[in-house]
Amino acid sequence: MRESFLPYGRQAISEEDIDAVCDVLKSDWLTTGPKVEEFEKAFASFVGAKEAVAISNGTAALHAAMFALDITKGDEVIVPTMTFAATANAVVFQGGTPVFVDSDPETLLIDPTKIEKAITNKTKAIICVDYTGHACDYSALKTIASAHNLPLVADACHALGGTADGKSIGSIADLSTFSFHPVKPIATGEGGMITTNDAALAKKMRQFRNHCIDSDHRERQEQGSWFYEMTDLGYNYRLTDIQCALGITQLKNVPKWTARRQEIAKIYDEAFAQMDAVTPLAVRDNVSHTYHLYVVKVRKDRAEVFKALREENIGVNVHYIPVHLHPFYQNNFSTKTGQCPIAEKAYEHILSLPMFPAMTDDDVKDVCDALQKVTTALNI
Repeated sequence: MRESFLPYGRQAISEEDIDAVCDVLKSDWLTTGPKVEEFEKAFASFVGAKEAVAISNGTAALHAAMFALDITKGDEVIVPTMTFAATANAVVFQGGTPVFVDSDPETLLIDPTKIEKAITNKTKAIICVDYTGHACDYSALKTIASAHNLPLVADACHALGGTADGKSIGSIADLSTFSFHPVKPIATGEGGMITTNDAALAKKMRQFRNHCIDSDHRERQEQGSWFYEMTDLGYNYRLTDIQCALGITQLKNVPKWTARRQEIAKIYDEAFAQMDAVTPLAVRDNVSHTYHLYVVKVRKDRAEVFKALREENIGVNVHYIPVHLHPFYQNNFSTKTGQCPIAEKAYEHILSLPMFPAMTDDDVKDVCDALQKVTTALNI
């Protein structure tokens, strides 16, 4: 179908982005400088949160959230199984135990009706994931969390720019985490952010990203001091001024990039309404879906469809292998096949199609035509 490979996701970098990075390279601060705070304030304002904490990547953001909530050995944290492994790994980093919950069959988001059964006297938090950019059922999740006095953490790495019930993603949960990996809604190379309305949690996470030292280099320079103390065991999870400068300019593009993703999704929706072989995931009425991913279920022979589409230069992918099926969790937490049957069944059928703002209408047509060609040839 194509001479060149069409990836499933790709960053967009403008001259403004390049100029912003060059300005920092010419400045006195490459890291721990003024751009970090500027990016945090801009991000908090964008999502409607009081605080934003810049951090080295999305995984570090999840880890910092678990640290801020004092997750430790013996604690359990509710986690969806349909997510990237980092969501659960962050719990393990703190010595906790992730308790995997199955998916809603239509959206593949965590199923709130299954969370109650997973809560025990060891449960210390609930993590939800805005899978593909579709907001979770925050109303139901907050009701459950409140009833059990549990903090709600949103892994919102797919959903920057989205809304649920008219509220911005990043302003709803007690802590919301974001990623700025190149295929995410904005790109800083690597990078992440945590948003919250709790100033104490924000302060704790800022120290955590800097070895749990009670001041950073810039603060000490402004105070004319050299003295600092390490109050806990933290990590070097800092985000550089170079990356923050890129993040500031990228953030301005989120509305138009989200709108373009939604346009592409609409074209896909209309094409696949005429095809029996593939079915897009459902979208609830009360959300603005950001379409970080566009996932379809292939009726059969997913592996063959994947292979054939790649041969047509269509860069499909699969998101995700349910986390409880990974050998690490089976070997160390006794997870097993059969404990999350809806996610397991979905995994056998899902494909992520190319989705990024710079895709042209011709690119989108190539994907649709390739799917039609492949599924017809395979008699699906």
